[in-house]
Amino acid sequence: MPDFEMLNQVKNLADEASIRAEEYSGAVGAAKGYIIEHFGQNGLIAAYIALAAIALFVLSRLAKLTLSTVKYLVIPAIALAFLASVILPYSLAVTLPVSVTLCSLVLLFKG
Repeated sequence: MPDFEMLNQVKNLADEASIRAEEYSGAVGAAKGYIIEHFGQNGLIAAYIALAAIALFVLSRLAKLTLSTVKYLVIPAIALAFLASVILPYSLAVTLPVSVTLCSLVLLFKG
């Protein structure tokens, strides 16, 4: 038998999410109307281009940060944990948190 209280909570959350989405879509529509009213169709196209450029910039920085994290933190931490598990009597699962912490501290103090 289904839990009706949980179903009611899910329904309430879905209703709240749809209300929030309508609020944001209304704000976007108002901004679009303001731009068209004051700057015309060319201003709207310029706003779309500016938003796309900002979005691409943020995504490129996020990708760079992710790749740097993998390159300077994940790979060295796994390699260090593997070496420690070969040399020491501890398993990889035990040495991995220690090696991640050590590599994080090195990166933190290195700057």
